[in-house]
Amino acid sequence: MSLTHHRQRGSGVMARAIGHLLTGALVLAVAWLAGLFWYAADVPRSPPAGADAQRPTDAIVVLTGGSNRLVTGLELLAAGRAKKLFVSGVYDGVEVQELLKLSRHSPTEMECCITLGYSADSTIGNAYETADWMRDQGFRSLRLVTANYHMRRSMLELAMAMPDVELVPHPVVAPTVHLDDWWMWPGTANLLVNEYNKLLVVGLRWMVRSVVRV
Repeated sequence: MSLTHHRQRGSGVMARAIGHLLTGALVLAVAWLAGLFWYAADVPRSPPAGADAQRPTDAIVVLTGGSNRLVTGLELLAAGRAKKLFVSGVYDGVEVQELLKLSRHSPTEMECCITLGYSADSTIGNAYETADWMRDQGFRSLRLVTANYHMRRSMLELAMAMPDVELVPHPVVAPTVHLDDWWMWPGTANLLVNEYNKLLVVGLRWMVRSVVRV
């Protein structure tokens, strides 16, 4: 067999390998894009209503990141939706009295029922900080208050940190996030892409964890 034939055969193998890689990359890109549009369409457009909104839980948990989340958590506590409110990821130095300024109700009515968590600086940190607090309280159910676009990843993180706790989502609609035609709003598009990528990482962790446990 001639050297030229060997070179031609090697070139053919390389071309096929490159073709397979490009095809695989294209399939992954299409799957990623389809998943992004599914995720964006799945983000809640309105707060909970009906039975879900009225359903009581042992605790209300707010993940910090916006004043609307805190206001929602305080309103739910004042309405008697839970026994206690836990705010995860609070900056050092912030006290309960400062947060209560956001409430329309008397601070003395709720101060005893609010606990602040200072150790978390990420969503996974929120999950484990909340799990420790729930365990200390002996609680078995919670209503999770966070931004609508952040809810799916937060629920997955909390479910991994405390699989025996019942989780009730209570998404807060972010007024600055334009979910309709989101691809036309650069700020919203960047936010959703970043959150979707983080969700994929958490989902991969969940799958690996499930396989290891089996």
